[in-house]
Amino acid sequence: MRVGPSQDEIRRQNLGALLRHVHVHGATSRAELTTALGLNRSTIGALTADLAGAGLVSEGTPKETGRAGRPSLIVRPESDRVYAYAYSIEVDRLRAARVGLGGEVLDRRDLDRPRDLDAGETVPMLAGALKQMRERVPPESICVGAGVAVCGMVRRADGLVRLGPTTGWVDEPIGAALAVELGVELPVTVGNVADVAAFAEHARGVAAGCDNVIYLYGDVGVGAGIIAGGRRLTGHGGYGGEVGHMVVVRDGTPCECGSRGCWETQIGEYGLLRAAGRSEARGRDALLAVFDAADRGDARAQTAVRHAGDWLGFGVANLVNIFNPEMVIFGGTMRDLYLAAAAQVRSRLNETGLPACLEHVRLRTPKLGDDAALVGAAELAFERLLADPLDAA
Repeated sequence: MRVGPSQDEIRRQNLGALLRHVHVHGATSRAELTTALGLNRSTIGALTADLAGAGLVSEGTPKETGRAGRPSLIVRPESDRVYAYAYSIEVDRLRAARVGLGGEVLDRRDLDRPRDLDAGETVPMLAGALKQMRERVPPESICVGAGVAVCGMVRRADGLVRLGPTTGWVDEPIGAALAVELGVELPVTVGNVADVAAFAEHARGVAAGCDNVIYLYGDVGVGAGIIAGGRRLTGHGGYGGEVGHMVVVRDGTPCECGSRGCWETQIGEYGLLRAAGRSEARGRDALLAVFDAADRGDARAQTAVRHAGDWLGFGVANLVNIFNPEMVIFGGTMRDLYLAAAAQVRSRLNETGLPACLEHVRLRTPKLGDDAALVGAAELAFERLLADPLDAA
């Protein structure tokens, strides 16, 4: 009867832990790795040798340190050689990138996306962007897979987009379709855009070091990525975080999801533009125009922004009361709204939030900016490699 993990299992866990540390933190000395991972120097040396042999990291001497004695070797991720493809399918645009181990964006393509574009038309456009980027990939590089961020409800088991109210997609197997279109044996992982953006900001952005985080993302709709106890909180099927569909006004304005009075009808694109008297306008530029008009003294725009800011603070207060986060991050159009109406957001939050839950919460904008979704999609693809580096490489 076997008790505990085998030596090989322990070695693989340690390899993953070391590679993950270098992937997240960048170039790190062997001495620092010894302290961070709680392993002895000889074990660290053996692990780095294995990873270097697989082409995943490189080692070299540091620049002059000014200290006596032999300097500790520096372990670096092979960012140019080991990479993942990342996609972000948004309401008005498609973005594709090649992201190196360590989180560096090596190449990228941005494409306009008509709002009536269906999945069958979207996938070839993404595949075309990949083929363009592939032409610039150095020889003997290692692609570990592809990650996709989608605005919609994504089934965790297989990446099926169950419902994308803002894209009009229902039960679209976007991951499987993209894998077929690419024509290569690459694992393709799909996630909700707010969830993967939260993943990225928690790993290497403004929320690094925070174990309880809410990333609020807006475009036409509103969703949230939730980190609880250091782990992504996605729910049983992967559909967690659909905070935009909290009903806040009984029998209120119809929502794209089929319900009425959802939170996003008050703070999303359509609601804000309608309140500003610009119902025919669409897109982020139209929202920015409202914020600019409010800043210049347009009374109707100011009223619309204050109204949306008040509702934003109301919803955030409820999320803070429920999840007790250390940080709330405003991404996408929620960033624009928060910056335009910070006074209303904070006022309503302080009025509605429980004092104990408000004591340590911080309101922030993304450090990774609009790249959070792309970097997060790449992190989905890197997970398999980081879990078992020698098997996945």
